Amino acid sequence: MPSPDPLPFTPLETAALLPDRFRRWFAARGWSPREHQLALLAKASDDASALLIAPTGAGKTLAGFLPTLVELSSPAVPKGGGEKKNLISTGRSVKRTGGLHTLYISPLKALAVDIARNLETPIAEMGLPIKVETRTGDTPVSRRQRQRRYPPDILLTTPEQLALLLSSDDAPFLFSSLRRIVLDELHALVTSKRGDLLSLGLARLWRLAPEMRAIGLSATVAEPESLARFLVPQQGGREISADIVVAGGAAAPVVEMLDTKERLPWAGHTARHALGEMYELIKRNKTTLIFVNTRSQAEMLFQDFWRMNDDGLAIALHHGSLDVAQRRKVEDAMAAGKLRGVVCTSSLDLGIDWGDIDLVVNVGAPKGASRLMQRIGRANHRLDEPSRAVLIPANRFEVLECRVAIDAIAENAQDTPPLRTGALDVLAQHVLGCACGEPFLSDELYAEVLTSAPYSALTRTDFDDVVDFVATGGYALKTYERFARIRQDKQGRWRVANPKVRQSYRLNVGTIVEEAMLKVKLVRGRGGGAGATGMIGRGGRMLGEIEEYFIEGLVAGDTFVFGGEIVRYEALVEDQVYVSRANDRDAKVPSYMGGKFPLSTYLAERVRKLLDDRRQWNALPEQVRDWLLLQRDFSSVPAVRELLIETFPRGGKHYMVCYPFEGRLAHQTLGMLLTRRLERARARPLGFVANEYALAIWGLGDVSFMVRHGKLDFAALFAPDMLGDDLEAWLAESALMKRTFRNCALISGLIPRRFTGEEKSRRQVLFSTDLVYDVLRKHQADHVLLRAARADAAAGLLDLKRLGDMLSRIQGRITHRELEHVSPLAVPVMLEIGRESVYGEAGDELLAEAADELVKEAMG
Repeated sequence: MPSPDPLPFTPLETAALLPDRFRRWFAARGWSPREHQLALLAKASDDASALLIAPTGAGKTLAGFLPTLVELSSPAVPKGGGEKKNLISTGRSVKRTGGLHTLYISPLKALAVDIARNLETPIAEMGLPIKVETRTGDTPVSRRQRQRRYPPDILLTTPEQLALLLSSDDAPFLFSSLRRIVLDELHALVTSKRGDLLSLGLARLWRLAPEMRAIGLSATVAEPESLARFLVPQQGGREISADIVVAGGAAAPVVEMLDTKERLPWAGHTARHALGEMYELIKRNKTTLIFVNTRSQAEMLFQDFWRMNDDGLAIALHHGSLDVAQRRKVEDAMAAGKLRGVVCTSSLDLGIDWGDIDLVVNVGAPKGASRLMQRIGRANHRLDEPSRAVLIPANRFEVLECRVAIDAIAENAQDTPPLRTGALDVLAQHVLGCACGEPFLSDELYAEVLTSAPYSALTRTDFDDVVDFVATGGYALKTYERFARIRQDKQGRWRVANPKVRQSYRLNVGTIVEEAMLKVKLVRGRGGGAGATGMIGRGGRMLGEIEEYFIEGLVAGDTFVFGGEIVRYEALVEDQVYVSRANDRDAKVPSYMGGKFPLSTYLAERVRKLLDDRRQWNALPEQVRDWLLLQRDFSSVPAVRELLIETFPRGGKHYMVCYPFEGRLAHQTLGMLLTRRLERARARPLGFVANEYALAIWGLGDVSFMVRHGKLDFAALFAPDMLGDDLEAWLAESALMKRTFRNCALISGLIPRRFTGEEKSRRQVLFSTDLVYDVLRKHQADHVLLRAARADAAAGLLDLKRLGDMLSRIQGRITHRELEHVSPLAVPVMLEIGRESVYGEAGDELLAEAADELVKEAMG
């Protein structure tokens, strides 16, 4: 169980834990060791693994390395036994022998390099005989080879490099001396497949180095006990957690929401109405970080600031698409205090030490309380002074989200996701990696994998299916020799089928699959036009590129806005999207201009509670309070567990707007499924649009009339059984499952991305994975990779659990309001309809004009 604010250590206890030269070093810097730093030393002294939960600025990294530095500074035999480590003289200094002592794992290459730089200072100033090296994808091959033969005392690396090291023949030699592993930013690692890969690496390390103990470093999380399971071997189905140390003494952050003097937009994500106010914040502070949710938004805001930068302030841009040299240049300038403002995305969410940042500005809604806390932690790396942050809501709904996020932070409430269940495609990659090293017996490897927290509930059937898949490709692919990557020897041990398999594994290790862009090509339609036939014309001009994730949810015939015109989706052929001109006035599915992160379940629940509690409205800006009062008088404000549905006519069409407050992903899935049901009910739907808070569907059928005359029942329309046959039918039509399957096939190693000296083209990968997908769907529907792809789609792109929970929550609690025209609450989602992805002044002006027109209607 966590022990917040570790009990103060007496001077005697401190002296016993911290050697004299360390105490002198702290004193020389005007510091004294913090309680949680001493607590981790005490845990190490007791030979225990531990999770440290601490805010930014609490000295987390030093705390994680102190046990290692103390142990390596002493020639004594480490507690718990083990091989004696020798200090030998080189004439001028001393160096130690005895192999690798500590591994440090970071989610970012830059973080490993930054930590190495910071570690060198205390090592040099105390004259410690300790060698520290980094190993990332950028490390020269010659140095990597030397590190395996002559390992440093401390090696700083990434999950992918650990997997590579474990797949080598000499892994038992390299890791036999390992005493400790330090996992930084653990809360960020465990939420993805990289965390699954790391957990399997840990399971292998526990077997190779039974003396090894783990230290996890994390920001505050919702379920620390669950995270602490990651750090210790699980046994016999019991949930075992490492000890938890919580750093106390941090000053509470000061978080405010900008109460803009400008008119607050009804919709949109740019927050351009507050540009002048944001610029003033940069002017008033020494260094300000301005976080936005997307790269394109970052580019736009950066350009806006430069256009109005009459004071010549040093303002920079930082996001993941920039060249690495450019990012390093910005990072160095930040660390040196040369910048007044940096516009950035989640590329700066994680913990590189940037020095003195005195304000964080979050543009747009935060989407999650824990994510917001992580960003706020970038400001002021001093524990005893409060971090300062200002939230800039981009529209009226975002004001509600910002308000509840501020309240959640005041209560120190967290909404980090629960620990993942390990993915089967990642397990397949690990099984192959194990065979690349020393051959394994299935029974032994299964027992080892069960010690990993994400895989502790893995069934023997699933494990055997994964091994069979790596060995043969599965029942449907057995006849293809190239899918047989491991073979059993006479002793029953599995080993790689040939050296090429080992080489392919090492070129393709890892779980990060790059997001693909597709080319958009304008062609003739399938039919209906003069001279057109049933075939799609292959000629036509290129309109540009679009994200694959947007196209994957479409089915042939859907319309969307691209390059200033409404186009009809005809087909996806290899890496090209074929579209034809559409005559529709409205696009069925508009591009989404918001952030990549969906609204967290926790914040969504708090927004619903805020709407249901009229007393909380008093804390909202006047413009937003008036908006909600208008909604209450004209229609209704939804209660916590209620689903409000409004129907009204507009412009010759009929609209149905509902307010689930479950985030964009769940709403998009709901929109796809509801339109199918409405088609069957002959309501003739034309399209839908979803945002984080609401869903609007429009069509030619009068839904109000159908409900009045018993032709449509909302309880049946929103019944949870839509997640059955309707979902399966939609998935069979859409490109979404093929793309998800492709990622699983690449991660599992079935289809390699890279060969010696070349990278497979996207067209080759598409051809290979699409062919395999079609074969498996037809001949082996329960194949391991199809199961993995369904699990990925359900948890990620479709948000099925959340949608299912919502459908259960609203049973018997649906309120229908038949209106004469659009309601105040419906204005924001209605403004999303038919909008083009245009940033800048033109887009904002068009939006403002449309808003004025809709608001007049809403006011009656």
